[in-house]
Amino acid sequence: MKLIKYFSIAVIAVLLPACSDFLDKVPEDTINTSNFFQTEADAIGAVNGAYQPLQWAKLYNMRIWTTDIMAGNSIVGAGGGTDGIETQDEANFVTSTDNQGVLDMWRGPWPGILRANIILQKVPDMTISETLKSRVLGEAYFLRAHYYFILVQFFGDVPLVLQPVEPGDNLRPLRTPKAEVYKQIVSDLTNSINLLPVREQYSGTDIGRASKGSAEGMLAKVELTLGNYQRVVNLCDSVKNLGYTLNANYADNFNPATENSAESLFEVQYVSGAGLDFWSNENQASWLSTFTGPRGSNMVAGGWGWNQPTEEFVNSYEVGDKRKDVTVFYEGCPTFDGLAYKKSYSTTGYNLRKFVVSLSVSSSYDNSPLNFPVLRYADVLLMKAEALNELGKTSDAQLPATDANATLNKVRARAGLLNVTGLDQSTLRDKILHERRMELAFEGQRWYDLVRVNAGQYGIDFLHSIGKSNMSSKYLLYPVPQKERDANPNLTQNTGY
Repeated sequence: MKLIKYFSIAVIAVLLPACSDFLDKVPEDTINTSNFFQTEADAIGAVNGAYQPLQWAKLYNMRIWTTDIMAGNSIVGAGGGTDGIETQDEANFVTSTDNQGVLDMWRGPWPGILRANIILQKVPDMTISETLKSRVLGEAYFLRAHYYFILVQFFGDVPLVLQPVEPGDNLRPLRTPKAEVYKQIVSDLTNSINLLPVREQYSGTDIGRASKGSAEGMLAKVELTLGNYQRVVNLCDSVKNLGYTLNANYADNFNPATENSAESLFEVQYVSGAGLDFWSNENQASWLSTFTGPRGSNMVAGGWGWNQPTEEFVNSYEVGDKRKDVTVFYEGCPTFDGLAYKKSYSTTGYNLRKFVVSLSVSSSYDNSPLNFPVLRYADVLLMKAEALNELGKTSDAQLPATDANATLNKVRARAGLLNVTGLDQSTLRDKILHERRMELAFEGQRWYDLVRVNAGQYGIDFLHSIGKSNMSSKYLLYPVPQKERDANPNLTQNTGY
């Protein structure tokens, strides 16, 4: 079941913290907040609008998943030449301050942050059901934290704007040190945990909204980034106690018929039949099947051949790993809708299969309903395994529930792989990170792992090992886009750009 179509509610017009051209053109049907926020429908409409930027190409409909190309799992592929040149530059680590992908990633979260800020300002004073008020505020805190978590991972210090910006306010804020940004993210997620209902309290078109489990899982990821390992373990256990579990079939995480499943903590919702422009900010359909389907194959609608897995990535699967046939097209793989894959469809000999939907589900390039998985229970288990290992609880025969090996092996068992046993802490650390790479491949998680482990040295070493010699500490962060610095001279630049 899909969440309410984000576009169907009124979108609040706000100013962002740089200048008037910081956002794409505001729709003409925007409303004035002074005569809004009167009814429960207004509150629900406002929070629906705060979800909407997640769907856009600036975030989960393109830029988030293309980070796997930068992380070395794949190449751009596509039509060759300058097609996707901004992503090619990122992946070759020659990123400049005028890179369009970088500009998109900077601009993508701000509409959601500002919409969340308005909700957090206006909703507390509304005369509506306290249950609904708590839920809407919890969703707004979760979304603001999520948007800021994206920004701080890619840019480090960013402006921390916690109030709606009005005409006459300072439109040229300074960058806030990332430690303070993380402190605010933790605070917002803690608030959302206290306010949000558990997922079972949602029904009908509300299924897919942020829940207590979404917030606990996201906070675990933030605490893992900060190195607060016992806190990670506690939060992961809380998620487990809420009833989340692994789907028996890995493929069910990427099937429109089994979305928002027992494994799903949070997904970006997409829907078919919305009747809106595929290229607009109102796009309700997912781009992934269209962009990543094998080029020239007629296997799927669109089929533009982006995000082609590398041979190094494909060879990293262990023998018998069931996830390979779900994730990658390769010559000799199981057929897709009765059609055999040919390695000639790709410059690497491989294509991404994970997010491709059949013509029977989406017969038009602009109509894929497949959600994007932001946070799954498998990720929670792997975070817990990593945290336990860092706490020295690599293997504890007397307390298997606190054994990093045992936690890791739950994920491996579903993949059809043998248990890991007898590894020392360092070897198990590498094994867990490898498991994260294969389990979460092409879900926008690999770059996050590369830049957070050992202050990014893990990523530098890995990328050098696969031939990306240009990678250096400079590229652990994106540059602040020059267009934004021109609009706001108070924005400093990241080191090396």
